[in-house]
Amino acid sequence: MNRDEKTAIVAELNDSFNRAKFAVVADYCGLKVSELQQIRIDLRNCDSEIRIAKNTLLKKAVQNTDSVSLSDDFSGTTAVVIAYGDPVVPAKVIAKFADEHDKFKIRSASFEGGKIGVAELVALSKLPTKDVLLGQLLSVMNAVPTGLVRVLSGVPRTFLYGLQAIKDQKEQVAN
Repeated sequence: MNRDEKTAIVAELNDSFNRAKFAVVADYCGLKVSELQQIRIDLRNCDSEIRIAKNTLLKKAVQNTDSVSLSDDFSGTTAVVIAYGDPVVPAKVIAKFADEHDKFKIRSASFEGGKIGVAELVALSKLPTKDVLLGQLLSVMNAVPTGLVRVLSGVPRTFLYGLQAIKDQKEQVAN
């Protein structure tokens, strides 16, 4: 690779790290190409990608980005997963892939500028997705006015039942 190609790769990786909301560094040594292809497809479906590059290029690319804390973990065979949208879905994909493939070892991750470990990544993967959380929020917000309407309509309904009972009682006495 000549200098111009390396500069282009560093610029492309730097742009990816700048746009990333979530990045994961992993060791992929010993994985088959077909296995890597499968995680590429799974990540592509959730607005993410997995990139493999030389560690020196990754260290240069991560400078002046929110993911700069990951530069210490660039050693050996390094794969970087970069997520541009909701980080929960890619975290689920990565955690599932790491569980199924012992040779895929997660080293660390960067989430919105802070470095997180493997345990935090697994906890993130167990969260519901953004769409599910929004649905739960809307159901809670909808429940409050519905409950209020039920409580407020209960008073006139009870009063109406009382009036109906008085009417029925007077009709029985009249007969």
